[in-house]
Amino acid sequence: MPKALTHPVVIIGSGPAGLTAAIYTARAELKPLVIDGPNPGGQPMGTSVIENWPGEKNISGPDLSKKMREHAKHCGTLFLADNVTEVDFSTHPFQLWTKKKTKIVAKTVIIATGATPIKLNCPGEKEFWGKGVGSCAICDGALYKNKSVVVVGGGDSAATNALFLTHFTKNITMIQHGEKLTAKPKLTKQVKNHKNINVLYSNSVTEIKGNKNNLTHVVIQNQNTGEKKELDTNGVFLAIGLRPSTSVFADQLELDQRGYIKVKNGTQTAIKGIFAAGDVADNKYRQAITASGTGCMAALDAEHFLEDLKKNPY
Repeated sequence: MPKALTHPVVIIGSGPAGLTAAIYTARAELKPLVIDGPNPGGQPMGTSVIENWPGEKNISGPDLSKKMREHAKHCGTLFLADNVTEVDFSTHPFQLWTKKKTKIVAKTVIIATGATPIKLNCPGEKEFWGKGVGSCAICDGALYKNKSVVVVGGGDSAATNALFLTHFTKNITMIQHGEKLTAKPKLTKQVKNHKNINVLYSNSVTEIKGNKNNLTHVVIQNQNTGEKKELDTNGVFLAIGLRPSTSVFADQLELDQRGYIKVKNGTQTAIKGIFAAGDVADNKYRQAITASGTGCMAALDAEHFLEDLKKNPY
């Protein structure tokens, strides 16, 4: 069996949170190891255009991820193209195992595995993801000025997205599979009273269609009658929930009822020396910039932990 890799800092995940944590810990000469995970670059990799990243008027998600990765590598970050499949946080130093059977020993761990939008899994969704289909109206809403958009869902996120989109367009359709909205009463009232939002109840999106360049319409099906019809649209925003990538940590860390890692005093988890950053611990803001910010916080927390460890070993 190959000898285990030992690192002062191991960062699980390579989205904005993980890469920012890598930049900070690398500049502190802690030689961090980033384990890419199944989606290197994180959610920005599925975003065609980003217009709200400070200092970048207009940049594609993949380009932003590439720049952050290059920055982290320039500072001295090591990268491992693999997935963490098992961890043992019960003793220090911590132990991790990957899909490729690599054992890694870490003095401190930053978890930045993110969250994945729950998808429809219908024809056309994968083809047009990032090309008209997305999950963040706050990120991409400005791209749909005076265009037709569809929001799938009826909860708080769906209502918030629909209301945000009214700043840019007068043609917003919410597709809700149930007979009523499940958003908070205040949000529900705002949606119902807004002249630019139309809600189609008891319907679901069964297919997403378009041409080589653009999404053009969706196929919706009435849940009661089974009738299908096409609805013209330029964009589709999914707001049916997020699934935090925490399954591998479920028996090791404290999670909330939705599966997000619980943190306190910034980014500290229930285990001293294990920190969480980004969407894996954030079910409220869910922005690349906030993920990046908590990545910075986790890096500083990890640095302080290692300094304290020198003075007070386990």
